[in-house]
Amino acid sequence: MPTLHWIGKEKVINHHLDVPYKVLEHKYTFNSPFSKGGKGDFKEDNKELSGNKIIHGDNLEALKSLLPEYEGKIKLIYIDPPYNTGNESWVYNDNVNHPKIKNWLGKVVGKESEDLTRHDKWLNMMYPRLRILYKLLSHNGLIFISIDDNEVFNLKLLCDDIFGRSSFLSQFVWKRRASSQLSTNNVSVDHEYVLCYSKSRHFVFRGIDKDYENYKNPDNDSNGPWTLGDLTVGMTKDQRPNQFYDLVDPKTKKVYKSNPSRVWSYIPESMNDLINDGQIIFPDDTNKRPMRKRYLKNLKSSINPISTWIDSKASKTLGDKTVLKSGLNTEGTKEIQKIFGYKAFDYSKPISLIESLISQIVISNDIILDSFAGSGTTAHAVLNLNKKDNGNRKFILVEMEDYADDITAERVKRVMKGYGEGKNKTEGTGGSFDYYELGEALFDENNMLNEKVKTEKIREYVYYSETGQNIETSKNANPYLLGHYNDAGYYFYYIKEKLTALDYDFLKTIKQKTEQYIIYADNCLLSKEFLDKNNIIFKKIPRDISRF
Repeated sequence: MPTLHWIGKEKVINHHLDVPYKVLEHKYTFNSPFSKGGKGDFKEDNKELSGNKIIHGDNLEALKSLLPEYEGKIKLIYIDPPYNTGNESWVYNDNVNHPKIKNWLGKVVGKESEDLTRHDKWLNMMYPRLRILYKLLSHNGLIFISIDDNEVFNLKLLCDDIFGRSSFLSQFVWKRRASSQLSTNNVSVDHEYVLCYSKSRHFVFRGIDKDYENYKNPDNDSNGPWTLGDLTVGMTKDQRPNQFYDLVDPKTKKVYKSNPSRVWSYIPESMNDLINDGQIIFPDDTNKRPMRKRYLKNLKSSINPISTWIDSKASKTLGDKTVLKSGLNTEGTKEIQKIFGYKAFDYSKPISLIESLISQIVISNDIILDSFAGSGTTAHAVLNLNKKDNGNRKFILVEMEDYADDITAERVKRVMKGYGEGKNKTEGTGGSFDYYELGEALFDENNMLNEKVKTEKIREYVYYSETGQNIETSKNANPYLLGHYNDAGYYFYYIKEKLTALDYDFLKTIKQKTEQYIIYADNCLLSKEFLDKNNIIFKKIPRDISRF
């Protein structure tokens, strides 16, 4: 299998392990007026968090900070990283010569970074981020990555290395422009790519019909959302004589004649079964055709492949198409102008593209992550889908630029509240989110616990580093208990500005018996023989706290 080599690769392969773990500092919660208890924007330490997050800070550090809560739990990741075009004029600086990236490369790669090509720099920037994204992805999760010709081939080899070549699902071609725009060599590049990888080697796209948005549930049918479908087929009565007959409404006794050149879709026996099951809708006018309820839940990928739905012009016979035509770049630009009243952001992805990708993967309670959030299109798409089907999908956005609050978060606020005026007004989706900044590093420059960090955050980290589980708030009388996992009790005997010791007095505070005890403290005053006899493992603070 071909491998990719670049200057600095050996320095970044395990760099994600050296990234400092920083806590997330909650800055404010935004509740839209349409949300339950919604009061608009308020800045306070809200204890009832929404589950939606917008994080301002370096995305490598932010991704590391998400691990204790989200490792293996993200169903869908969509990222639109810098394309490495060298274009300095964009609001989103699409260039690996960004000062923050250059500073990072200087620290990680060292003097070699001075000789790097822009492709080397881009690969060094992307590799550790993709390593952590892989850890965050659920076992049945999937990642979509937008890219263009500048780095698509390097990205493919990079993802083969991190996700595994067998996890590659497709390289979609996205048609982003309707009109021609000739380059210096008289070639109009009107496409980009969306690379797709999954942790599951047997992943199958859901394949939703292209009329998905039209599926409603007007009569609250227990079978769920439905739409009306044609009850005839393009065959003549000579071709299908057993499907040419008069259809009678059993309630009104009205008779609906079959068309000699377009007969009923079913033989009489099957049609009667559908009528008895309440799946046939009869109109009042016998000159109109009866229709059948088509349930969303009955649609299958083999009938409605992903390209059929995403490409509105595709037919069911073109199920192998990988050309996506869900919206153009101009759609994203127009939407931004509509939301803000001016062109606040260039080249924002169209909402329809992200919605179509999400709808193929995510059910109503899944989590979607975008660590190159830009203007916040991914959150917009999630909110739109939640509004359509009353879902509860959650989003996490990470943006390192200074516009994270003024543009990224502001767009999400306006989407939740509603935007535009008059006939152009768009109704709000409702919803809420929490805004965070990257806070203090858990360990200081001397590799000691940073006492500026709240003890609660340290406890969360320690329990996660031990068990890979999220800590649960307990009403247990012992304030140092982290939790129980696999027949072991975990205790973190830590008091700021005070030395603690594992001794007999501390053991007396442990009331719940388990097969094993893992106890953190500054010192231990018990003998090794005693610890072994009582199945106690002592771990010294901070020496024995794992780094990940």
